[in-house]
Amino acid sequence: MRGRRTAQAGCPVSERVAVSPSPAPRPSFRDVFAHPEFRALWASYVLSAGGDRLALVALTLLVYDRTKSPLLTAITFAAGFVPYLFGGLFLSGLADRLPRRTVMVGCDVIRCALVGAMLAPRVSLPAMVALLYVVTLLQPPFDSARSAIVRDVLDKDQFPLAMAVMNSTTRLVVVAGAAAGGLVVALFGARPALGADAATFAASALLIQFGVRARRASRAGDGAVNPLGQLAAGVRLVFGDPALRTLVGLGWLAAFYEVPEGIAAPYAGRLGGGAVAAGLLLAASQLGAAVSTPLLTRKIGPLTRLRWMGPMAVLSCAILAVAVLHLNLVTSMALFALSNSFAMYQVAANTAFVERVPNEQRGQAFGLANAGLVVGQGVAFAVAGAAAEVVPPSTVVALSGGIGAFMACGLALRWRGMSPAVGRHTARHLGREASLTRQEPIHAARGN
Repeated sequence: MRGRRTAQAGCPVSERVAVSPSPAPRPSFRDVFAHPEFRALWASYVLSAGGDRLALVALTLLVYDRTKSPLLTAITFAAGFVPYLFGGLFLSGLADRLPRRTVMVGCDVIRCALVGAMLAPRVSLPAMVALLYVVTLLQPPFDSARSAIVRDVLDKDQFPLAMAVMNSTTRLVVVAGAAAGGLVVALFGARPALGADAATFAASALLIQFGVRARRASRAGDGAVNPLGQLAAGVRLVFGDPALRTLVGLGWLAAFYEVPEGIAAPYAGRLGGGAVAAGLLLAASQLGAAVSTPLLTRKIGPLTRLRWMGPMAVLSCAILAVAVLHLNLVTSMALFALSNSFAMYQVAANTAFVERVPNEQRGQAFGLANAGLVVGQGVAFAVAGAAAEVVPPSTVVALSGGIGAFMACGLALRWRGMSPAVGRHTARHLGREASLTRQEPIHAARGN
């Protein structure tokens, strides 16, 4: 969908394409990991993301241990969300103006130095928190460059599998990083955890520098573009295109179906459980998607993923309405896992988004989409937490799911009205061998 040539709104459903009777075999995860560059990108992501969670948990626990202030602890934990908005808006464009490998390595080196500065003697807690905010500020350009360069490394058929791997990795890192952070702080203290974070950034920078091939900037020679002008152009691109606007909306639905994670502690407390029960609820939510996303992405063809994207988005939210029945712990875990299993539709939305955005604007577009998602999640968690003070947490989860399902229905209908899953352009951009000389229905394509 690069070059803005993909299916447009209003593409008639009656259009038909023919698919080659001998389609190429579907790629596998082995094919994706066969690319040395992807292996380096994936390993660097595991290191830097895991280190981030480790440092965030360690510093949050350190602040609470020294101050016993829930407010200061919450401000510290907000470092994982608030700076992302500003970095996503104003720094993600660096991934388009500069070589993407350079952006990733530069972000890692600077973050390594900043975390290292936290280890200096007599550094105050406010200074540590401020440094952590700057560290998080550099995450959006790193993420945008990584997401864009993955598409440069892999072809169109392999990219969805790569996104499934990254999505599952993210969820596993969130759970493992939080658990490891608490364990490391309990056994060794906060400073060793911060030192480990600095080491992960250094290792990530080395992996990218020597494991990823150098490429020219996608906007090479376009040095006159300033950050504000690039941001404005990105906003016009993402929100001025009906298809991109719909895809971004589908992505942002995560703010609704991830509400159970934001209020896991009070939800577990209402069931008579404590920290262990809350951890089980969080783990169930993350593992549901971590298992289903790569499995279903591998088994389901690209056109089928596009056709099912809307219904799965609706189900990921609507199924949470069952929580209004005040389920027990085990049933709640199953419910949250099932809800996040349907979230594998995000792979199709992400793939359609990246193919539609021109390469020279991918970094800024990813930054806008990710910033909106992170801020939306933060707002949703805050509202849900406030609501859980008044009504039972299970009711909050059910309401969140119902509101999300209502919005998902509108987005799904809008996406279906654009007919991208049956339009000739989508088939072409998914790498299918299409010909308009034969008039056969698209559903005859093998594997879909």
